[in-house]
Amino acid sequence: MKILISIEHPAWVHQFRYIITWLRNKGHDVLVLVVDKDGDKKLLDSFGIPYKLVSNSTGKGVLEKAFLFIWLTIKYSFIGMRYHPDYFIGRSSPMMAVASFLCHKKHIIYEDTEGDKFSLTLCKLFSYKIITSSSFLLDLGKKQDKVNAYKELFYLHPNYFVPDIEIVRKNGLNPEQDYIILRFVAWQAVHDFGQKGISDRMLHHMVEELSKVVKIYISSEKELPEDLKKYELRSNYEDIHHILAYSKLYMGESTTMSSEAAVLGIHAICLNSIVCGSTSEIQDKYGLMYVFSQPDEGRYEQGLQKALELLKKKDLTESGKQKQKILLKDKIDINQYFISMLEKEEK
Repeated sequence: MKILISIEHPAWVHQFRYIITWLRNKGHDVLVLVVDKDGDKKLLDSFGIPYKLVSNSTGKGVLEKAFLFIWLTIKYSFIGMRYHPDYFIGRSSPMMAVASFLCHKKHIIYEDTEGDKFSLTLCKLFSYKIITSSSFLLDLGKKQDKVNAYKELFYLHPNYFVPDIEIVRKNGLNPEQDYIILRFVAWQAVHDFGQKGISDRMLHHMVEELSKVVKIYISSEKELPEDLKKYELRSNYEDIHHILAYSKLYMGESTTMSSEAAVLGIHAICLNSIVCGSTSEIQDKYGLMYVFSQPDEGRYEQGLQKALELLKKKDLTESGKQKQKILLKDKIDINQYFISMLEKEEK
């Protein structure tokens, strides 16, 4: 098989790295196209995955993103016409969806973001198959294939990932000391339009209160205030999940990292005004997440109070691991499912 895949976000690297490696080890030809965003090239380099850079940015405003949509659609289409792949695969990239249609090839994706209406609309029109979690809130029609999995299990299922305490130490953290991870995003993705993140005032308040009871590390896509940079997590891109796995608690705006923490057995506090099926299920069914989705800063104050409450619990870590066992028992190995599906399609 010849496979064309686009990487337009660091999370996509994690999600498809094992599938890319498996396909190549089986002798299949895989061309990875990369749009540079938040260190995705560094991640690919760290995993030894060759790629072709197609853009240095995903765009910041509506006009810039619109221009890049047109430009990358053209670029993906020409690359596809020269490369002649059997399949386009990946996430709900609207550019790849249109390009696959123009190249008369099947586009097969796994998607978990209900809020990305533009991308999903084009994928409903042009993609061949859209795989989602069974908890996905939208009905995407006959092309949708619901499976009992989460995106994060592509790379954090115990068949593929085992937390390494020495990696935590190598990055300068003390795993014997309780610490929490705070994560803040840039709010520049297509599905983030109209959304608002934490203010500097609330961030200072949060750090002041939490630092009284626990060690804090902050991962942030946006620039931190100068006086808070001492809390900034400075780790290798590829090591973040080991660090997350040994944390006491996660709290932040990223729904992806919230879900990553949860599948690792770490209680997560998700501070995002966008509601999605996977985070709701993890909260309601497995008790590993607390979602605060108010559109104003009230969600940050409520999240902070929940964090302070959880940190008082002596069995917080152990209860998280017990909940994780139940979650993992329910879910499938999504990598094996995706690969088996490609093999069946080939026949």
